[in-house]
Amino acid sequence: MSERALLEGSEAMARAAVAAGCRFFTGYPMTPFTELLEHMAALLPEVDGVCMNAESELEAVGMAWGAATTGHLAATGSTGQGLSLMQESLSEITNARLPLVVFNMARGQGDYFQATRGGGHGDYRHIVLAPMDVPEAVELTELAFDLARQWRTPVMVLGDYFLAHTYQAVSVPSIDRAAPKVPDWALNGSTGGSGAAKIISPLGSGNEGEEGFDLGAHFADCAAHIQALEAGVEPLVDIGFCDDAELVVAAYGSVGKFVRYACLRLRDAGHRVGYVRPITLWPFPSQAVQDAAAGSAKVAVYEQNMGQMIDDVRLATLGAVPVEFIGGPSWDHSGFGIGPDINVPDISERILEALP
Repeated sequence: MSERALLEGSEAMARAAVAAGCRFFTGYPMTPFTELLEHMAALLPEVDGVCMNAESELEAVGMAWGAATTGHLAATGSTGQGLSLMQESLSEITNARLPLVVFNMARGQGDYFQATRGGGHGDYRHIVLAPMDVPEAVELTELAFDLARQWRTPVMVLGDYFLAHTYQAVSVPSIDRAAPKVPDWALNGSTGGSGAAKIISPLGSGNEGEEGFDLGAHFADCAAHIQALEAGVEPLVDIGFCDDAELVVAAYGSVGKFVRYACLRLRDAGHRVGYVRPITLWPFPSQAVQDAAAGSAKVAVYEQNMGQMIDDVRLATLGAVPVEFIGGPSWDHSGFGIGPDINVPDISERILEALP
């Protein structure tokens, strides 16, 4: 059963995480992630879960990594600055084939490269989901835990200050006190000292006493898993008015909602504009973006940065249509990304200027 309530984004996401089975959460306070951490600290004890206020992001991801090896659904997060400290562990967790949900409540949209490419070492990728508002964040938070568990991989939910602090009426599933079943691969200490203890490691997994790890074979398995993940996870995308559009505008996250509304109002005024909003940032919905742009004269990309997702849009369109950047950094005095030009009139003006 779901109950409808007026909730702040951080609380709605926290409730969705606990309803999805999260029983361990840890993080270091840094706005706009702090509010999510506070709500998890209030909710988890009610279901016999644990929330830890870590000494830093390094300790937070380490605790989450340890909890994930026990088979319990774990999560952590921060802003982009804090996620920078977690990158080594996220690459190792990916290669250890562990499920983990990571919330990046970013300050603006400067972390697209960090989220979709990763700053850790080695040849790895993990799933990234970017909601545009609170109701979608609830849905994608639940999906993130499902995908993490299904694919045994980290899944990032990429939000921002707007998402964390906006109040909307949402339906959040009721929280079940029972935790999900622990999978067979999990470490529970029962095999310790037996000579055949289970091992989960970024260098390979197996049992104690076996001859050493074959790193080449393990890394090949990791690569095959990422290929399977890319092929098996259907990218999510929101597309509108592209059938007859002269200009298609691409945007993601909270800014994508502003762009979508601006396109709707411009359509009402007789302008042939459409939009495409990638929701799954990795795997990127390349085919959908290509199809959306196929009949247009130009694609414009609006991002709250110097241009990052535009690289993926260019790769998706493969030179079939010109791709122009119409975004840019926009900051208030706090640097949280609540930019003065993130509004429909300013965005509409940039779209009109880009029209062929």
